[in-house]
Amino acid sequence: MALTAKQKIFADEYLIDLNATRAYKVAYPKVKNDETASAAGARLLRNVKVEDYIQKRMKDREKRTEITQDMVLKELAKIGFANVTDYVTIEGPYVKVKQTEDIPSEKIGAIAGIKEGANGIEIKLNDKGKALELIGRHLGMFKDKLEVSGTLETEKTKLDDLINQMRGGDG
Repeated sequence: MALTAKQKIFADEYLIDLNATRAYKVAYPKVKNDETASAAGARLLRNVKVEDYIQKRMKDREKRTEITQDMVLKELAKIGFANVTDYVTIEGPYVKVKQTEDIPSEKIGAIAGIKEGANGIEIKLNDKGKALELIGRHLGMFKDKLEVSGTLETEKTKLDDLINQMRGGDG
């Protein structure tokens, strides 16, 4: 079974910036509330047909652009794992900028800019923290949402009991 017209609009919009809330509001313009759009967009992303369509389009884009996740991760790693000593040496009280040929080529990608300032040459590196955060998110190291799973074995189990268990109580 194919996607509905609204699901296709949502998926195509989602592929622009991976923002499910925005994509949902484009596909369903009558929805104005961000919370409603966010919840509904998250549900649509779990829809098997929508998920398959998005994955296929992402694979097609990867082939077309010849840009892979591995390539992006390698560039982020250059930034995330760069150290200032890759670009300068400290000799006594002086900081000396290394010659370009002395900087490994895989380290050049971490440089955001070089300029001559009032105190000499300034090297600005790309945002190391942001690069590490993006790598960590890709690897699933950070969870923005709490995931709760399990089954209710009896009708007597209540939401309060589950919340108590999550807080570390006996349940």
